[in-house]
Amino acid sequence: MIKWSGKPTIRVRNTMGQRLEEFKPLKPGIVRMYVCGPTVYDYTHIGHARTYVAFDAIKRYLVLRGYHVIHVQNITDIDDKIINRAQRENRDWREIVDEYSRDYFDMLKKLNIKVHIHPRVTEHIKEIIDFIQGLIDKGYAYVAPSGSVYFNVDAYPEYGSLSGRFHPEDWRQEEDVLREKKNPYDFALWKAWRPGEPYWEAPWGRGRPGWHIECSVMSSRYLGEQFDIHGGGQDLIFPHHENEKAQSEAYFSKKPWVKYWLHTGYLTIRGEKMSKSLGNIIPFREAAKKWNPSVLRMWLLSAHYRTQLDFSEESLAQAEANLRRIRGTVSELTRMLERATPEGRISDDELKAIEDTSHAYLEFHEAMSNDFNTAAALASILKLTRLVNSTIIPGEYYTAGMLALRLYEEFNSVFSVIDDVLYGSAAPGGETVEKLIELIVSVRQELRKRRIYDIADSIRSELSQLGIRLYDHPGGKTTWRIE
Repeated sequence: MIKWSGKPTIRVRNTMGQRLEEFKPLKPGIVRMYVCGPTVYDYTHIGHARTYVAFDAIKRYLVLRGYHVIHVQNITDIDDKIINRAQRENRDWREIVDEYSRDYFDMLKKLNIKVHIHPRVTEHIKEIIDFIQGLIDKGYAYVAPSGSVYFNVDAYPEYGSLSGRFHPEDWRQEEDVLREKKNPYDFALWKAWRPGEPYWEAPWGRGRPGWHIECSVMSSRYLGEQFDIHGGGQDLIFPHHENEKAQSEAYFSKKPWVKYWLHTGYLTIRGEKMSKSLGNIIPFREAAKKWNPSVLRMWLLSAHYRTQLDFSEESLAQAEANLRRIRGTVSELTRMLERATPEGRISDDELKAIEDTSHAYLEFHEAMSNDFNTAAALASILKLTRLVNSTIIPGEYYTAGMLALRLYEEFNSVFSVIDDVLYGSAAPGGETVEKLIELIVSVRQELRKRRIYDIADSIRSELSQLGIRLYDHPGGKTTWRIE
């Protein structure tokens, strides 16, 4: 008897409180998600890609489970790093922004990441100024003699509740900045203008936004005064997200500002965190020259988003092999379903295959529902792939095959790595090529029947060199796949 089960409840590990919680969005059926995007002063690297792919997969799974998701991911296009690079290279800061924004969007396209809203800081200066003025009026911020504006951390008693890392006695900053602050740990909402820097006019003087205020303003503009998910790399927990939380809850007088805080783990190289100071940054555009973007996406999702992921040629080669195996299996399964037909009675062997496929389906959803565990979800798909190759395809089990194909479709709706195999390749002559391969396979089968094994083996070897693998099954049946 086949056992059917409903999909499990989604649970997420909330950085706020460090606990696993049942996922219940603030508004039923709608998930509002904000992810901290890039500061566009350099090329996007694979550490950035890890975070963006992780939250794209989270969004995709929530959509698969029936939620309407609004995904906002900002672009910081004015910042100290952008200004410093422009001055160092004697270029206009807007040239820097344009160059590296193009690189960022190129990465998103290659990795098939779809973001609904991409707000830029410089397009939201008025809203930022209004937000800062509101904090001043409420007594949470003050204007320094220089014209800079700071958030008064002591006015917000819950500061440090997100990260647990706030230790006032350890705070160190430049002497000139400390002199104009009430407390050394107060953070900038507005930075007073310095000669040679871009500026905007504000009630308290010329200047530009601080880093933290921009995300509070842009997220709330598009997602509301409270929303469901705020994401980013774990290096943003403190001080960036801690500061966002403080100023937003102070401004809106609502708690929680964000219901679920989710953070990705570090991407390392030989155990060391990627950083410019160590010189081990790998730009995405360089990685994409060696590895297909689908392989990179597969590799980035081969680990749970919260865990540390180490870059190595071996792990990428394994991801490539896994993807090749899945692609080949789905291609062969699709061909089998085209020629097979439903039986009037399902055999005991196929019933067992159906039950095993249903179990893999449940395992996939249990993994994704358990804090979006893509590593365990991938393991269930590789297990399904072994079942399809060993049992479903050789037996030409139509019903089991249809169920398996459905699971591959749901896997792809999250991982997004086999679109072309599932939904057809744009390459010309694809159907003709398949017919030619089928013809060669049938000729080889006839040679084997006549015991002309040397020529049959030669055909198999030549096809293998072309990336076409043949699989001989008991009873003289042969299947094939392109790898």
